Amino acid sequence: MSVPLLKIGVVLSTMAMITNWMSQTLPSLVGLNTTKLTAAQGGYPDRSIGVLPANPEESWQVYSSAQDSEGRCVCTVVAPQQTMCSRDARTKQLRQLLEKVQNMTQSIQVLDQRTQRDLQYVVKMEDQLRGLETKFKQVEENHKQNIAKQYKTVAFISIDGDEGCQIRLPPEPQRDFVFPIIPLYPARRHLSSSVTYFQAIKAKMAELRPLIPVLEEYKADARLVQQFKEEVQNLTSSLSLLQQEMGAYDYDDLHSRVVNLEERLRACMQKLACGKLTGISDAITIKTSGSRFGSWMTDPLAPEGDTRVWYMDGYHNNRFVREYKSMADFMASDNFTSHRLPHPWSGTGQVVYNGSIYFNKFQSNMIIKFDFKTSTISRSQRLDNAGYSNTYHYAWGGHSDIDLMVDESGLWAVYATNQNAGNIVISKLHPMTLLILQSWTTNHPRRSAGESFMICGTLYVTNGYSGGTKVYYAYQTNSSTYEYIDIVLQNKYSHISMLDYNPRDRALYAWNNGHQVLYNVTLFHVIRSEQL
Repeated sequence: MSVPLLKIGVVLSTMAMITNWMSQTLPSLVGLNTTKLTAAQGGYPDRSIGVLPANPEESWQVYSSAQDSEGRCVCTVVAPQQTMCSRDARTKQLRQLLEKVQNMTQSIQVLDQRTQRDLQYVVKMEDQLRGLETKFKQVEENHKQNIAKQYKTVAFISIDGDEGCQIRLPPEPQRDFVFPIIPLYPARRHLSSSVTYFQAIKAKMAELRPLIPVLEEYKADARLVQQFKEEVQNLTSSLSLLQQEMGAYDYDDLHSRVVNLEERLRACMQKLACGKLTGISDAITIKTSGSRFGSWMTDPLAPEGDTRVWYMDGYHNNRFVREYKSMADFMASDNFTSHRLPHPWSGTGQVVYNGSIYFNKFQSNMIIKFDFKTSTISRSQRLDNAGYSNTYHYAWGGHSDIDLMVDESGLWAVYATNQNAGNIVISKLHPMTLLILQSWTTNHPRRSAGESFMICGTLYVTNGYSGGTKVYYAYQTNSSTYEYIDIVLQNKYSHISMLDYNPRDRALYAWNNGHQVLYNVTLFHVIRSEQL
């Protein structure tokens, strides 16, 4: 009996675990976290969504950063409606739930097969036990009847030693029969053996009787497993219907939604590329080389995979530009290709843009576009009324009268004129013709600025070039307005002579006292829902 009991114990234990799992895990799965599945009228599933926060913001709030400390792009977007992406998430959760329920169904089917097989064995064993019990009861009853009958027939037995006995009938008038002596010892031994056998059987039956209620409980648990199986099948059917309902809706509208989403994403990415400067990271030193003044940069419009670095040491009387194959080569070695410009440059406001370098010709207000591929001047143009030769330079000097820069919208020139009383003038230049497309005049003195850079059409100006430095003035060309801000700029090596923004890298390139450093920037932008 130990083997059947062991099998029953294992099955009951397994069923207990299944019951516990279904009572604890299945409700949370069916709940889909904030989504409840209930049966609507007609047998179709209904979706009851949890209450969302009231009055959500109507605008997208976007925080973005060029790179983290490991070089990964960081961008955080706070959507106006929390339900915009929840439907896809619920669909994914529903698909995962359906897979889990299907896996659970398979497990219960396997358990059900094992249970049915063991149940057949138990039912058969139960029938045998009940039949055996009935049979032994009948045998025991017959045995008692035979003994009673025997004592009714035999009056008395006179035992004469161990070899035999003499049986006498009741005396009758005038008759006295004496039976011959019959050997009785074998019969007595046989009677004793039968009594012992029946007692052993009765003991076994006493052991088996407690097993019968266990078998009844096992049969009830087997019916419970069957009930679980039916409930899971019903749940699977309900989920399948719900998935078909949602899937059919998604499929019919999928193409138009994808096309619309792609268009919105393109527009969103254009807007996400721009934003208001809200933070600047600590300086990241890339290399230590060159003199106290100089400039270095990468091309924001370079093809994918082109990470060449351009390097220009000094601020005047130099015309050699170094080309490094990659940022890694620039950091690890001095292997470079040298390009000789037709004229020396002035200041540190050069910029490489779409394969050409734009620079201010020394001792003039001439802007030159030099094509690296053909090694020729492709365009030159005077910047009318712009001061030069240390007339309206940055606070640190260095013939920095004209500063060329690029941002997400194109090429810019920052300088000062007599007509604007030496205050900063911002001009948008055509990258092919170098003609001024539009100009803005500001009230900020050019000589009081430590350095400046453009991000998304806004000019940001630092309060100095040495010691404690911060970005404190911003002029927005899209609204022709300005504001004073307070953003710390770590001046790690105490003298900044070049500071330019690269829109592709979302980073500031700086030349800091013979050190080439980078700063990651954090931008903030609010995109109105009607803009998407």
